[in-house]
Amino acid sequence: MMSNLFSTFDPSTSIFNLSLNWTSTLIGLLIIPSLFWLTPSRINILWNKLNLTLHNEFKTLLGPKSFNGTTFIFISIFIMMLFNNFMGLFPYIFTSTSHLALTFAIALPMWLSFMLFGWINHTNHMFAHLVPQGTPPALMSFMVLIETISNIIRPGTLAVRLAANMIAGHLLLTLLGNTGPMIGFKLISILIIGQMMLLILESAVAMIQAYVFSILSTLYSSEVY
Repeated sequence: MMSNLFSTFDPSTSIFNLSLNWTSTLIGLLIIPSLFWLTPSRINILWNKLNLTLHNEFKTLLGPKSFNGTTFIFISIFIMMLFNNFMGLFPYIFTSTSHLALTFAIALPMWLSFMLFGWINHTNHMFAHLVPQGTPPALMSFMVLIETISNIIRPGTLAVRLAANMIAGHLLLTLLGNTGPMIGFKLISILIIGQMMLLILESAVAMIQAYVFSILSTLYSSEVY
């Protein structure tokens, strides 16, 4: 039962032993018509307002010392995560963000680049982050250890948070879907209403988790300046 339940996350479509499920990560963005980005429309205007809002918020978090164009990196991450989270809600489409292979592959190199940039260019500033202001002298050594551990596990927490939330929602949808043949005809309507409400909740989770991933990445980046 459990193997069948978790098999919904397995990359199963393949040609010549090459998994094609991972192509859903980017192929959806490629098939969007180019006129969508050029032709003014309500959706396009709303999308531009969303990008502008994210740009202003990320710019505030990064501070005046950040490089020009840095916010577009995190906006791109938000768009990618949002698109993949939503794509996974459609039937028979592979949910790439439910796998640590994708989330960790994005979080780890990004975190490493932040750390290398900070320790090479702002060494004293990075050392100051290890001891919070106002820490008693007797606790400084422990605080350095705690801050170091919390800094090291950041890419893991970023990756696991996103993947776990995607897995949890899809497992609930799968469980509700599998109970359909086992309940009476009178309860089918209740099941359908429950699945619709859960799908709405998962749509909100898809947006929230994409925002959380990008905003935490921005906060981690702001600490190296």
